[in-house]
Amino acid sequence: MSAATHVSISTETLNIQDAYDFVTDPAHGAVDVFIGAVRNHHEGQDVQGIAYDVHEALAEGVLAEICQEARQRWGGIKIYISHYKGQLDIGGISLIIAVSSAHRAESFDACRYLIEELKKRAPVWKQEHYEHGPSEWLPGHSLKVGTHG
Repeated sequence: MSAATHVSISTETLNIQDAYDFVTDPAHGAVDVFIGAVRNHHEGQDVQGIAYDVHEALAEGVLAEICQEARQRWGGIKIYISHYKGQLDIGGISLIIAVSSAHRAESFDACRYLIEELKKRAPVWKQEHYEHGPSEWLPGHSLKVGTHG
């Protein structure tokens, strides 16, 4: 991992300030931050919380690869990605992505690229816990070679 990229899977509470501090750079005038948080509903169901399961070694590799791709497309950016692993209540932070760049367009575009690629490619699964009815694993990434779910 380069000094301009941080990737982690954490069972500790994710900290927005850590992300900001990592990407801050005197040459960068823009910082874009995406925060994924647990919402209280999904497809008509009242959600009480979510459990995230992550294949840590594979996920960190995929995230590093996605960061490298972003850095190739938008040179000079700094990136911080941390994904939570474990149980979260409503409002809990499941993901932080921060990107800094000299100008806002690059940071916005890179941040959008990172979240979209993470959702497609990272081996992360979530199990929603509903107020009424059984918990349910949502469709996620397939570990089959050559497939993304």
